[in-house]
Amino acid sequence: MILLTGFEPFGGEGTNPSWSAAREAAVRLRAEGLDAQAVELPCVFGDAIRVLEAALERYRPELVVCAGQAGGRPRISLERIAINCDDARIPDNAGNSPVDRPVVDGGPAAYFSTLPIKAALAALLAAGIPAEVSQTAGTYVCNHLFYGLMHALRLRPGTRGGFVHVPYEPAQLPLGSTSPSLPLEQLAEALAVVVRSSLATGADLKIAAGATH
Repeated sequence: MILLTGFEPFGGEGTNPSWSAAREAAVRLRAEGLDAQAVELPCVFGDAIRVLEAALERYRPELVVCAGQAGGRPRISLERIAINCDDARIPDNAGNSPVDRPVVDGGPAAYFSTLPIKAALAALLAAGIPAEVSQTAGTYVCNHLFYGLMHALRLRPGTRGGFVHVPYEPAQLPLGSTSPSLPLEQLAEALAVVVRSSLATGADLKIAAGATH
């Protein structure tokens, strides 16, 4: 079973493409005969992890792909690392603004994605979808959820998971905006590609996708 998640709108936005993409990707995967469910998460520190953990318990997936919005990024970002740090530049949807606070008290400094991110990168680029491996998921609710996911999966050794950031979709942007965006159809297909490549890949590819700064 495959679990996809996206976030509710935040920061004054009317929509969040991560949820739209997750929902549409689940529809596409079900049409291919795969058991896939999508769950919308609150953009709230703590609550996001609690809702995710409830979904993990309910669905008991073998694969989890969480998504979030990274407005301003021009491509799909396959996140490599979640760090044990909440440091909010803006309040979450409940008004919380944690600063320099651990996601999990006493937890490890970081977790790595267990998705085959290099294989997913190759598959995305082959499909004509702009993509990258990202070395940071930030310190807002996306990283918070990513860390909470991987911390939960340490007790579920048969389940792999990770986090994907998506750009804006065009409908979010005001007329004349120069911010990068990708159509919703491409965002949804990107998440479906990540799922397909994860199901088809055991050991990840060894291709360069690092960063010099």
